[in-house]
Amino acid sequence: MPQAKFETVHAGLGPDFFDPVEAADFPRTVLRYRNRRWAERVGLGGLSDEDWIARFGWFEPFEGSFRTPLALRYHGHQFQVYNPDLGDGRGFLFAQLRDLEDGRLLDLGTKGSGTTPWSRGGDGRLTLKGGVREVLATEMLEALGVDTSKSFSLIETGESLMRNDEPSPTRSSVLVRLSHSHIRIGTFQRLAYLEDTENIRRLVDHAIAHYYPHLGDLAEAQKVPAFLGAVCEAVAKTGARMIAAGFVHGVLNSDNINITGEAFDYGPWRFLDRYEAGFTAAYFDQGGLYAFGRQPDALAWNLTRLAECLVPLSDIPKLEPALNRFWPAFQRGLALAVLERLALVPAGEDQDAEFTAALFKFLGAINPPFEQVIFDLRGGADAERLGASPAASAYAAAEFEPVRAALSNYQARPGARAHPYFDRARPRTMVIEEMEALWAPIADKDDWSAFEAALEEIAELRAAYAGPADR
Repeated sequence: MPQAKFETVHAGLGPDFFDPVEAADFPRTVLRYRNRRWAERVGLGGLSDEDWIARFGWFEPFEGSFRTPLALRYHGHQFQVYNPDLGDGRGFLFAQLRDLEDGRLLDLGTKGSGTTPWSRGGDGRLTLKGGVREVLATEMLEALGVDTSKSFSLIETGESLMRNDEPSPTRSSVLVRLSHSHIRIGTFQRLAYLEDTENIRRLVDHAIAHYYPHLGDLAEAQKVPAFLGAVCEAVAKTGARMIAAGFVHGVLNSDNINITGEAFDYGPWRFLDRYEAGFTAAYFDQGGLYAFGRQPDALAWNLTRLAECLVPLSDIPKLEPALNRFWPAFQRGLALAVLERLALVPAGEDQDAEFTAALFKFLGAINPPFEQVIFDLRGGADAERLGASPAASAYAAAEFEPVRAALSNYQARPGARAHPYFDRARPRTMVIEEMEALWAPIADKDDWSAFEAALEEIAELRAAYAGPADR
């Protein structure tokens, strides 16, 4: 069995970027979830449950990794208000290792692992419900093709926590995430706030060396704009896939946007039930800043903050074209993401954009069940299938006719509906009522069977949406 390849790359940035910390001493450690698929991929599939708990509940260090976890330093805009008091307040970077399939550097970071110098009076803990919610979010998003952090481990930790947004006292947990990077826009913002240009340059060089190595051979004057452009395109691609998945992150603050573009740090997330551009995930987002349809604008706003941090290393005339790569990348990424979900072969940039616009115009006019529409239209507009759908009335509306006409110009990918998943009438969804129904038996009876069954069904969804060669 392949063995994990650990590294300590982030430590090379030096103590200006992190604080060594210790994990909390939890009174209890009960393994509730382990990501066996990704454990195999990074060489940790052979760990026994006992060893797994030792590493991801007690945080015994791996050979070749950090001897002490690192709480990362960053700032950020929260709902567009700058906060210089952020940082890893209930998490840390525990280890770094390589993806054994493609060689990427990956981070194992925590949530709920105890207090740090950046806890700001908090207890540094994560509720068990919060951990369950994040597992469900990341599994569902990955199945739907979104570049997301992976929930790697969830361990219940035996403490009673008081929270304002959950019935309390409530159970505690520690989550471990697998991500490509924990360097955030907020990491750059902190250094800009401190006017630490030297470390901004070091951070750019570090990011290029380990996350965008194809930029390493550029002339020095080109590297910073190229780095900004690459980040903009990565974030745009993920944002487009979130929209195609009907997902609302809820808190797209600049400290929640990393430089490799993955979505991560799921708090009040939601999936759309019916299409609604103004739908918000967070009860405290009263102005709808991060509503479903405003998420691309939020991402663009955050990337502008990154560009501001890079001005001391370059200049605005060079950075502005790089920043402007976001919107074309998002628009093309959205069309491709929608076509991928529908298993349709792209027909050209202009035609694909027109089809995507027609589809979203229909969704906005009729407000049908979002995921049902994607499920029904996969492989094209088959009249018999659409007529038998729970959303049949939407397809009978005049507003659907431009979509039907546009679909006739596309070819379906081979095996578009070949998986048994598509024999069902309704797709697997994860709207808030379903998530709460999975949590209720855990809270009431410590019954995890519905949660485990949901993960199996999401795995089936993932296989159904994969290409035949990937199943």
